[in-house]
Amino acid sequence: METSVDSLTRDLLEWLSGGPRPYSETMEAWRTSCPRLDVWEQALQAGYVRRCQPPDAPSPRVELTPKGEAFLSRRPH
Repeated sequence: METSVDSLTRDLLEWLSGGPRPYSETMEAWRTSCPRLDVWEQALQAGYVRRCQPPDAPSPRVELTPKGEAFLSRRPH
């Protein structure tokens, strides 16, 4: 059975699966002050997402890692 955190993690990863998003947009959409719903922090610590600074981008980006892509492919919707 998928927990609510797993479900929210899946939502975050699916949101990122369309391509990298600006870090500021990701933080606005996914950061929370609720310690019980730290989806962003858990996804980052699990290695599902990463923050990067592409040389041609004016600001940092957030993207799925291969581990995040694997999480999406092995977990049922």
